[in-house]
Amino acid sequence: MCWHRFVVIRGLLAAFATTVPATAYSACDSRSGPQTAALVELYTSEGCSSCPPADRQLSRLRQVLDPAAVAVPLALHVGYWDYIGWKDPYSQAVFGERQSWLVRANQQKVVYTPQYFVGGAELRSTQEGIREQVRRLNALPPAAAIRLQAGLSASGAAALSAEATTPVASSAAVLYLAVTESGLVSQVTRGENSGETLLHDHVVRAWIGPVRLAGGAARVQRNIELPAEWVRRRLGVIAFVQDERSGRVLQALQVQNCLGS
Repeated sequence: MCWHRFVVIRGLLAAFATTVPATAYSACDSRSGPQTAALVELYTSEGCSSCPPADRQLSRLRQVLDPAAVAVPLALHVGYWDYIGWKDPYSQAVFGERQSWLVRANQQKVVYTPQYFVGGAELRSTQEGIREQVRRLNALPPAAAIRLQAGLSASGAAALSAEATTPVASSAAVLYLAVTESGLVSQVTRGENSGETLLHDHVVRAWIGPVRLAGGAARVQRNIELPAEWVRRRLGVIAFVQDERSGRVLQALQVQNCLGS
C-alpha cells in the first residue's frame, strides 16, 4: 500500500461554473432508475507498486458483483507519486484534491493508494466488501434523479447534457460529469513499476463539476473536444449527484457507446 499524508486543501474542487450550449444530436438519452446506483471510485497511480492489482480488480468489477447489481466504476489517477520517477499520464491534480476531501468527509486522516470509495464511503475490504456495499446501496431508494444525454456535435466534439433533481432542495447537493476510457495500456520505464505493462479501464479523462443544485435542480451542457488518442468506442460518460457535506453519493448514472466508433 502506498501512503500519502493527508493535507487539508482550501478551496477544494472549485466549481467549473460556466456551461455552454450543446449543439448535437443525442446518441444516448438515459435516466436513472428506482434504486441507488453505487459509484465505485478507485484512487490509483502508475507510480505505486501496490496499485496494479487494484486496477485489475476494478476491471473485473462486474465479475464479483451480483448479476443485477448497478455500479458505476471510476479510476481516478493521482499525481502525488510522480516524484518517485514516473509521471502518471492519466493523473489530474483535481483527483488528488477530491481524494483528500473524501478522506476528510469520512473522518479519516490518511490518503493512500490504492484507495476505494463506494457511494462516497471509504472501503477497507475490497473483496466481499465491494459486493456487500454495492448490494446495500442498490437496496436504497435514490435521493436524486439524473437524466444524461451524450452524442457528437457537428464538429466531432462530445456534446454532453445532464439534468439532476432532488426531492428536497439542499444547498449541499452538487452534480458532476465525467468522461472515462477503457482499454488503456502503458509501458512503464521508471519508478516502482519500471518494466511493467499496465492495463487500465474506466480511467477518468475529463472531469466537470461540482455544479450546485439550486432549488433542488441543476443542468449542465458541455462540448468536450476529443483528442485523437482517445478511442471513441471505449469512452463512457458518467453523471452523479453528491452531498458536499457528508460525501454521500445520492445517485449515479453512466452511458456507453455514445461517442462514435
